[in-house]
Amino acid sequence: MDKGNGWIYVVTTLDTKGVEALFVRDLIARQGLNVRVVDLSTRDAQAEHGADISAGCVADYHPQGRQAVFCGDRGKAITAMASAFSHFMAARGDACALLGLGGSGGTALITPAMQQLPLGVPKLMVSTMACGDVSGYIGASDIAIMYSVTDVAGLNRISRKILANAANQIAGAVKFHSVDDDAADAPAVALTMFGVTTPCIQSASELLNSRFDCLVFHATGSGGKAMEKLISQRLVAGCLDITTTEVCDYLFGGVLACDERRFDAIIDTGTPCVMSCGALDMINFGAPATVPARYQDRLFYHHNPQVTLMRTTPAENRALAEWIAAKLNQCEGEVRFVIPQKGFSALDCEGGPFRDPEATRAFIDTLEARVVQTDKRRIVKTDDHINDGAFARRLVDEFLNIID
Repeated sequence: MDKGNGWIYVVTTLDTKGVEALFVRDLIARQGLNVRVVDLSTRDAQAEHGADISAGCVADYHPQGRQAVFCGDRGKAITAMASAFSHFMAARGDACALLGLGGSGGTALITPAMQQLPLGVPKLMVSTMACGDVSGYIGASDIAIMYSVTDVAGLNRISRKILANAANQIAGAVKFHSVDDDAADAPAVALTMFGVTTPCIQSASELLNSRFDCLVFHATGSGGKAMEKLISQRLVAGCLDITTTEVCDYLFGGVLACDERRFDAIIDTGTPCVMSCGALDMINFGAPATVPARYQDRLFYHHNPQVTLMRTTPAENRALAEWIAAKLNQCEGEVRFVIPQKGFSALDCEGGPFRDPEATRAFIDTLEARVVQTDKRRIVKTDDHINDGAFARRLVDEFLNIID
């Protein structure tokens, strides 16, 4: 076996999914890879179930000891074992991949630890829950979720195929792992983009590429969280958070929402940042039938059959500016908020469906009134549209001025 690859951890509750775990383990071992089976069962601290690492061993990593896990209450036990397993994996430091098998409880047990592993370490969760909203399981991590089709409850003609695919995928990810070092010496810069701000971010990236490794994040809620996770870990040298539309969905019930911690990574780390109001003219919903009844009389743009965009009103723009200003006022590092006064998105342009000068002015006036400007914290207004080439150049100029 290649000891240099570290260990592939196969993780499940072996009291109910032992046969499946051993089946997957044997397939991975045949590839010449190091593999260990970890048991996360929560009912019996002494049971071994054929695991390489027992549930009792994992439970010992809980800050309050194994008694917090083997407490007799299933809900509390799952929460406690999830915490114990996260601590266990953090203490190991030898994982080259993690493969989880589970239903709802197992997925909740395993994925928090997956979220703590570094980006790039292969993480695959075979789950019955993969057919629904998996955002809570994935968080801001690069977890892949495979639908189990049948329940993870024994081997049969379907589960053998699914589990074999999972074993081969994780083995392949380890065997063919490669690192592109071409940009290793260039500092990383994070940028946020939406379809309606793509020209802006593409132009800015082109201007920055000669000096920086540009990491572009899709502003879908999870995209902003992923970016801020990297900022919190101090893995980027600066940020162009141009597309801040996730705040719209957070405040007004859209489906691509951030949470109350949006911008906190910038606040906490003092990372140099240029911000803007990309796509603050819209709130995102799914298909038309999913739009809340309270919004039925609003202005909509049907982006595609599964995406409905709703124009923000002047009142909502004032609320957006209030919320963003409160965050900006907590920033002690270099930060610039650059405003394109001729429009915030591809839809908010001269003759565009979301053109609304009153709403735009409501945002600008409120932000200017609420932000306490200093030498390091400034608002910059330009006479551009967000997707104008001149605006991208201004963003880059402001960024270079604060990072150099």
